[in-house]
This record gives sequence, structure tokens and C-alpha cells, in this order.
Amino acid sequence: MTATIATWLAAPLGSDVAAALRRLADADDVAHIAVMPDVHLAEDVCIGTVVATREVLYPAAVGGDIGCGVAALRFAADATVLDDPRTAALILDELGRRVPALRHPVHAAPELPVALGPLSAPRLTSLARQLGALELGTLGRGNHFLELQADDAGALWLMVHSGSRALGQAIRDHHLRGATPRGGGLHGLDADSEAGLAYLRDLEWALTFADRNRRAIADAVAEILARRLGITAEPDTWCSCHHNHVRRELHDGAWRWVHRKGAIPAGRDEPGLIPGSMGTASYHVAGRGVAAALASSSHGAGRRFSRTEARRRISARAVVEQLGAVWFDHRIADALRDEAPAAYKNVEAVMRAQAALTRVVRRVRPRLSYKGV
Repeated sequence: MTATIATWLAAPLGSDVAAALRRLADADDVAHIAVMPDVHLAEDVCIGTVVATREVLYPAAVGGDIGCGVAALRFAADATVLDDPRTAALILDELGRRVPALRHPVHAAPELPVALGPLSAPRLTSLARQLGALELGTLGRGNHFLELQADDAGALWLMVHSGSRALGQAIRDHHLRGATPRGGGLHGLDADSEAGLAYLRDLEWALTFADRNRRAIADAVAEILARRLGITAEPDTWCSCHHNHVRRELHDGAWRWVHRKGAIPAGRDEPGLIPGSMGTASYHVAGRGVAAALASSSHGAGRRFSRTEARRRISARAVVEQLGAVWFDHRIADALRDEAPAAYKNVEAVMRAQAALTRVVRRVRPRLSYKGV
């Protein structure tokens, strides 16, 4: 039986997205789909989609960057500390050294936390040992970012968007090789099988790594701001949420495997973080626990243009103009054309479309944006 699809949309669905959702609804064991207002086309399963199954796990409905998510931390300072262009330039320069996009130099790599333990396959464990320390505390490319932001009261905040780096993708790919066709073009694993349990264990490993990765980045930023500006972080303000994961949840009296790909949990009063695009506002929210949405909300603004189309439409000059007073490295403006604000949906429209799903706690605006290329 075809699954039900509930939608919260900021604009009509494109025909390609609608077709992808119909295919997903026909996949084996899919009980319910919730479509978020930041939905956009992606390989196999659209980003901005929440999928509930009874017994089957779909790695493609989580994606490769397992545990990708956002973290936020407030500092005991006013955001005006970033008004000086020389200060902003120094911070951007230090971020480039302390928070690489891809890997730390071998001599500077942190230690991989022992508590993470082995993965389900020797090849994955070997890769984790080789790459884990080199990638811990690195940002990644694409839409991953680090921003210093101001809330509406002027307080200084950090927001970090990063995930499990290459390790999450390796885990996804490894388990897809053991999955079987389940309709809708997807391959799945029985949750209570040996293969399904191994995927869940490895997924938890990636979630932990992703969270520690964001913490390592935040620690590096805190050290830079303490040394350069003499300001300290406020640890009790830390918030972190994953937007690529699967977990067992109770919905309408039934236990379901809830897959979120580009969506955050939004249970009643559950804290969450919804970034906009480079140069636009982001939001700290609390969930409303809407059952039809599988207690979820959007994970961001969502792409308006594919990366190829954005690079065709948007110039380096337009990137500089769209970022306005936000400090960033103008030397990489050309490389950031597919990350310009115009490449993304209007985050304000997204937030209006999901007003029933989340309550806004705080709005923050970027003052300094750091991205890897």
C-alpha cells in the first residue's frame, strides 16, 4: 500500500521532486512521509524528507553525511567586537589554519577519541583510524560553514554546520552493498537482521563522531576568541542537533524507524537549529511535536538552484554584493557562487511555512562567515 505523504511547503513542488516522492511512497514498508518546506532534489531520496518505516532501514533515506548537523554556542561578548575589519581579518586567517576544510596536517591532528571503538567491518575500522584524527575538527566543503553571529539583543553567537566527514559516506556505501532492492529504486536492510543491527551500530558511531567534530571546531573558535579578544564561551548555551539520521520513535501509538534526511527532530519543546544561507538569518527553535510531521522540521533554507545552475546564474561580484556587511574571504568569492544567498530559498518563507512545526526562540544574523573550498 502506498504511504501517506504530508507536506509543509514554501512553494509548489517541482515535477522532479514530486516524482521522487511518489517513488519513495511506493518503497517497501514505508508507512508515512513528511515533506519539509526546504525540500529539494537529491540522489535517491530528496533532502528535506522524513520517512517512517515499520521494520526496514533505508541508508539512502539518511544519506552519506551521517550525523551532519548544526551546533550553536554563545560568547560573553557583544557582536560589535567584530566591527573592526583588522580583527575580522585576523580571525578569518586563524580559522583557515585551525579549522581546515578537509584534513589537519599530520603533525597537528588531534587524537581520535578511544571511546568511539571499532566499526562493523575491518575496512571501516581501518579507515576510521587513518582518517578519523585527520578529519576531527574539520569543516568540510559545500554548504558546511562556520559563522559568528549576532542575536537581536546584540550578543555574539557561534554556529557550526558540519558532519561525520568521509567516514559517514564510507559507512553508508558499505551497508548499501549488503542491502536488497525494496522498490522505489531503493535498497534496504531488515532492522532486526545482523546487517541491519551492524548498520545501526555504525550509524551511532558516525553520529558521535559528527557531534564531537562540531565540538572540536567550537573549541578551536573559543580558543581563538579568548586569545585574540579576551572573551569566553558560555558552555551552558551549547546546542547541537543532527539532521541526517535514523532512530526508533513512537508515533501515534506505533513504533517506527524515522529516517531524517535534511530534517531535524522537533518534538514538543525540543531545541533545534535552522540555518539560513550565507548572509541571511538563522533560527534557534523549539519543536511543537506535530504528529503528521513525525515531530520534525526543516534543517535550513534548502537549495533553490542546483550547484551547476547557481554557478551559471550567479557571479563572484553578486556573491560580494549579496553578503553585504558580512565579513568573509573575498578571494574565494568565485568558488562560493553556488553558496550565495540567491542559490537558496528564502529562509523567512521556509519558517512561515513551518510555523505549525516550530516556535522561534531566537533569530541570529551573520557577522563573519567562514567556509572551506
